[in-house]
Amino acid sequence: MVTPMNTAAARDRLVDAAQDLFAAQGVGATSPRAVLAASGVGQGSLYHHFPTKHDLAVAAVGATVDDALARAFRTLDSGSPALERVIAYLERPRDALAGCRIGRHTADQAVMDDDGLRDVLTAYFVRLLAALTTIFRETGLPDDVARDRAHAALAIIQGGYVLARATQDPDALTAAVRGFVGLLDRHQ
Repeated sequence: MVTPMNTAAARDRLVDAAQDLFAAQGVGATSPRAVLAASGVGQGSLYHHFPTKHDLAVAAVGATVDDALARAFRTLDSGSPALERVIAYLERPRDALAGCRIGRHTADQAVMDDDGLRDVLTAYFVRLLAALTTIFRETGLPDDVARDRAHAALAIIQGGYVLARATQDPDALTAAVRGFVGLLDRHQ
């Protein structure tokens, strides 16, 4: 008989394996069998926790989003002056060549065709944009300018990942961030 602790551990291992495989291959290209093999848990555990691939995908993509938001909000909610928080968020270390685990899902047609999965991604970007907009408002920018600046900041990160991966140059993300930060008026 499986104990609740073993059941929770098996679920966590399945989600962790799915997160890694989905980030590397995409949701559409990853089979439940591949997740099962990578997790090392039994087939019964997979179907007990996730009766369908969609259930597994929602859990794994949701966990990836939760992890990313937690990392972002540790910086954005730090209590430092507003512009320092934005700059710290932009400049925090990232694996540029790996790309953004969430941003990469937007190129996965299986994710974008699924309302539930797409909604998870949308919620991630909406929450980040709202937080960045609020912080830019704290600097005294009007609402529309703060919103535009938030979009630009997030686009710098996502575009920097794309450039780094396309050129196989991790400094492309760093250069994009450095260029954007250089444009910010630090006296706001």
